[in-house]
Amino acid sequence: MYRQVLHNLSVACLADTTGYGLLENGAVVVTGEDIAWVGAFADLPPEYRDAEPVDLGGRLLTPGLIDCHTHLVYAGNRAREFEQRLEGLSYAEIARAGGGIMSTVRATREASVDELARLARPRLEALRAEGVTSIEIKSGYGLERDAEIRMLQAAGALCAEAGVRCQRTFLGAHALPPEFADCADDYIEHVCDDMMPAAVEAGVVDAVDAFCEGIAFSVPQVRRVFERARSLGLPVKCHAEQLSWLGGAAMSAGLGALSVDHLEYLRADEAPLLARAGAVAVLLPGAFYVLRESQLPPVEALRAHGVPMALATDANPGSSPIFSPLAIMNMGCTLFRMTPLEALAGFTIQAARALGLADRIGSIMPGKAAEFALWDCEHPSELSYRIGFNPCAGVFQGGQWRWRGEAA
Repeated sequence: MYRQVLHNLSVACLADTTGYGLLENGAVVVTGEDIAWVGAFADLPPEYRDAEPVDLGGRLLTPGLIDCHTHLVYAGNRAREFEQRLEGLSYAEIARAGGGIMSTVRATREASVDELARLARPRLEALRAEGVTSIEIKSGYGLERDAEIRMLQAAGALCAEAGVRCQRTFLGAHALPPEFADCADDYIEHVCDDMMPAAVEAGVVDAVDAFCEGIAFSVPQVRRVFERARSLGLPVKCHAEQLSWLGGAAMSAGLGALSVDHLEYLRADEAPLLARAGAVAVLLPGAFYVLRESQLPPVEALRAHGVPMALATDANPGSSPIFSPLAIMNMGCTLFRMTPLEALAGFTIQAARALGLADRIGSIMPGKAAEFALWDCEHPSELSYRIGFNPCAGVFQGGQWRWRGEAA
């Protein structure tokens, strides 16, 4: 099997979250598409000395970045709503007036699979240009069976074309569609009995999410969705405590959720519940920034109780039209007071945990997938330091390098 040894580089292994695991003058042996060995180049075992050498010019190698919460596939544009928020309307007020998610739903329902993939392609390229090799893409802008399935089909086709690892998440319980106005329980029944099983039958869903919020669905309604998902063998995750406290995070963690996401209104005394359940707290400072929120998630409590904290772009057309993991790392540090180590771990090993894939991606260790980002940096802390500057030289995935500036 084809082997190569990557050398003349520093390696941030991120094998755990106690440090970067930084190896100066390191080396990584890749066999096929997997990592065979990691260590100091001077300690390269004899059996690997015939591998093809690849000199990486003294750069920094990290695990490929993982964007574990995105809404990348959609149609339409909501720039006018951005303007309305600046004029004084709240996100909830815009949603109640028929804007917000529903304006995207109307456009998305009219789009084909090919059109949805075409529209999302430059968004994915923006993420990949900053080191992303794995991504989660949610549905949730169709809010009816066939449109939701088209979104998930587009996500799969898009990522297969780009060679990016993809988890597709069914988010049928994202908002109440107009045809079910004032009939939320009926819509949840439709999600559970028709939409979700159809998505499973189509083979396009890897996990299930729901929006537990006053402008979306209640704790009992979301619980029903999650219990149905579990009966279908699907892991769950939850948008929870973003705009208010409902108790959705604790409920979801109690049902074994992979992650609970947003969490601005999570109560500090709930952090031990998340820790015991092993749920990852996915923090989304992009939405916090765009919506000009002031309620911070309880990062100190999460840290004190050892709750894994991931970061993600939440890339979406309304509350987080942000397609830069590096900007999100900086926001995680400046807005949420995370450390640069926590920010990088949040886009690597912790994000892998949020997707249930930590046994395969998220750190540079023998036996894991050889999926890397290469940076023109001296130290990993630089990745959280700048805004508007991209030091990513290229990504390695599927046994191949893709260099910055190379045609898609």
